[in-house]
Amino acid sequence: MLEKREFYINGHWVAPAKAHDLQVINPSTEAACAVISLGSQTDTDAAVAAARAAFDSWSETGKAERLALLEKLYAQYKARSAEMAEAISLEMGAPIALAQTAQWGTGANHLKNFIRVLREYEFEAPLGEHAPGNQILHEPIGVCGLITPWNWPMNQVTLKVVAALAAGCTMVLKPSEIAPLSAMLFAEMIDAAGFPAGVFNLVNGDGAGVGSQLSGHTDVDMISFTGSTRAGVAISKNAADTVKRVSLELGGKGANIVFADADDKAVVRGVRHCFMNSGQSCNAPTRMLVERSLYDAAVEAAIEVASNTEVNLASIEGKHIGPVVSEAQFDKIQGLIQQGIDEGARLVAGGLGKPEGMEQGYFVRPTVFADVHNEMTIAREEIFGPVLAIIPFDTEEEAIRIANDSPYGLTHYVQTQDGKKANRVARKLRAGMVQMNGEMLGGGAPFGGYKQSGNGREGGPWGLEDFLEVKVVTGWSES
Repeated sequence: MLEKREFYINGHWVAPAKAHDLQVINPSTEAACAVISLGSQTDTDAAVAAARAAFDSWSETGKAERLALLEKLYAQYKARSAEMAEAISLEMGAPIALAQTAQWGTGANHLKNFIRVLREYEFEAPLGEHAPGNQILHEPIGVCGLITPWNWPMNQVTLKVVAALAAGCTMVLKPSEIAPLSAMLFAEMIDAAGFPAGVFNLVNGDGAGVGSQLSGHTDVDMISFTGSTRAGVAISKNAADTVKRVSLELGGKGANIVFADADDKAVVRGVRHCFMNSGQSCNAPTRMLVERSLYDAAVEAAIEVASNTEVNLASIEGKHIGPVVSEAQFDKIQGLIQQGIDEGARLVAGGLGKPEGMEQGYFVRPTVFADVHNEMTIAREEIFGPVLAIIPFDTEEEAIRIANDSPYGLTHYVQTQDGKKANRVARKLRAGMVQMNGEMLGGGAPFGGYKQSGNGREGGPWGLEDFLEVKVVTGWSES
């Protein structure tokens, strides 16, 4: 079993102020694979103090110096890709093929894109010809507390850490205590790349401990959090007393609107996307809204995809889905499946219990409900498992109404070969992202949502600007 009790503070791996061990569980086997320590207020204070001490010098570094260090970090990340994939697969159950491609790859892509953004970004510019002498400065906000989830570890770590580094901020990262190993490996890469001591710090802990200590800390200028809406609300309340900036990327309940004129692969593509990463994605298309004339065929296609979706150990090569991350997550999903049954949805694939032959591990049967209506719990709550709810609609207006009838507004999807209709529907959907006909987001696209899906944008120049303050200076002299 791996022993990973130390924290990365002020450029060194240091022992916790007091012992507080926590086992990291391999979700494929339910056995402990590592032990970490949960931090105390003393550890959090030390990390914040290191970041505060490093801020003045790091914030004044030039673009060229930051770019050079990020390039070194990118080289480290690529060189240790196999280690990173193995850590992700072990800690949160992504099948090794997925860990080696999408899970590892999101981190690589964000690193590459932030390097491009930083190279092109202008931190200073005049207000305009109408206001001579008015200069707009974009300056790093300060010390940032970064709190990341377990479901896409490197996706979220790089979206926050790399953007903050590029902006000139210093930081304390608290990765999920459920899946901390990949973040600790990333800290090793930061160290090897040669970032100055105190610029990046890592303290493991849970939300009630280190998470709350960061969000309420008087010397932390900003919190960037990805996770549940419930936790985001608690963080916002705790941060309010210090009036720090809080950037939130929260839950989703994505509607995938499939019109009768969708392409032949639209339904299959949507079901597979819902099940990807064992359904543990905030932007998963978990509500499939199908036009009535296509509805019966869509249900049959979804049944076939679910029946043919293999579930197996994360360590085995293949295109299967792995376990969900924890016993608590497994129990939550089972409870919501039961609620779907109790509320009258028609269970057409999967259901309660584990797949045959997978008694050990937190494995969930790929599940499809038909004849769902939007008032049902499974249509409103984020399940975070391989569970699809199919809802019929009759008109374009009804589809838009159902899609928008949600507390969330992260990602919605539109499937139609009528370009004008696609654009028209996309404009009316209340979500931060709309993906049409299977086209993925481009590199550096802004990731974030409306309503209870959050209030920030990650990726591209928007992600960089989340970590910047805007200052106007009058009487600016170019001489």
